[in-house]
Amino acid sequence: MKKQLLVAAVFAATASMQAQAGSLGDENLTISGFGTLGVAKSNTDQAQFARYNQAEGVADKAKIGLDTNLGLQATYKINDWLSGTAQILTRKNTSPTFTTDLTWAFLKARVNDEVSVRVGRVVLPTFLISDYQNVGYANTMMRPPIEMYGQAPIENVDGADVNFQRAFGDFNFTTQAFAGVSRGKLFVPTGAGAVATYRAPAVGISFTGEYGPFLVRLGHARADLKTNDLAPINSLTATLSQFGFKQLANDLGLTDGKKIAFTSLGATMDWHNIVVQTEYAQRRAKEAVYIPDTNAWYTMVGYRVGKVLPYYAHAAVRDAGSSVTPPATLPKNSPLGAVVYGLLPATEQTSDLIGVRWDFAKSMALKVQVDRAKPKTKGGSLIFVQPGFSNNVTVVAAALDFVF
Repeated sequence: MKKQLLVAAVFAATASMQAQAGSLGDENLTISGFGTLGVAKSNTDQAQFARYNQAEGVADKAKIGLDTNLGLQATYKINDWLSGTAQILTRKNTSPTFTTDLTWAFLKARVNDEVSVRVGRVVLPTFLISDYQNVGYANTMMRPPIEMYGQAPIENVDGADVNFQRAFGDFNFTTQAFAGVSRGKLFVPTGAGAVATYRAPAVGISFTGEYGPFLVRLGHARADLKTNDLAPINSLTATLSQFGFKQLANDLGLTDGKKIAFTSLGATMDWHNIVVQTEYAQRRAKEAVYIPDTNAWYTMVGYRVGKVLPYYAHAAVRDAGSSVTPPATLPKNSPLGAVVYGLLPATEQTSDLIGVRWDFAKSMALKVQVDRAKPKTKGGSLIFVQPGFSNNVTVVAAALDFVF
């Protein structure tokens, strides 16, 4: 109910601003949007292929929920230095049904030509395409590589950021620093699946350099992740405490909050007809926690022929160790030890994908993409994996992206 009231308030505010702008005869209000209408299916019913933090993926029957979304955005220019922006996004995320969230909601103050400050709900600049990862039309690929963006499902914070931009001849430099608190839900694909709410104070900074067709971005963020209702982990830590492993229980759990860092370095090139996008990132626990350390990377290359852009990409995520060391008194071959030691390694996966994008009309693009996911451990990006299933999975998808 609170979410419905919040969305209704956004629409009411937008309508009010639009009416005010119309009565004043000015153009202070800008309303825009984006969306994707997509359908996808895989070659198996033994597992579901899902985006990061999705509670429902696709199997061997075609569904529209994997990539379909709709976003609406309103910006109102209050005066020459102050404006307000709100954005809502409807998609399938931690619920098997479509839900609507307030993804942006901030006031922006322009201090001068180089510095601006935003206060409210802002996007974390953690990764290369964090600012537009949900806008299908703005991306060459149909979806951001799951191996990369699954490392950090936190997308926004309630707080503030400071942006600095300066041109040095043909080189444009931008830095963005933020601080705030992220609140949301995390989907845990164990058993029948569970959803946990979290709170995570976060800070971070990014640096972006752009020179002609080349862009490089370095991002770093730290979050103090806390959740009290992560049922599978809470059940395990309660059992460990009961059997005298209280320190191990504290190390694994998130009820007291644990510090986790994300660092990424990415680059794009759109030179003549050649399109390249690549990124490398690390997730590191700064305190003992069950969440493993990971390294991930991907590279996409494409070649534009008129309005058609065929592309190929390879992505991978690897285990980089654990911040938790079980005591010697808990042997691996014991029932409880097997659960603990089985929890600590990261999911590992590689993927190859091939696709084509066709910009057949103004502000519209049609994409067809085939992914070949190769899970190494824990099912990779697959959820609800049936016992004994360890095959590679092929996913075929088509989508219509648009902006307005």
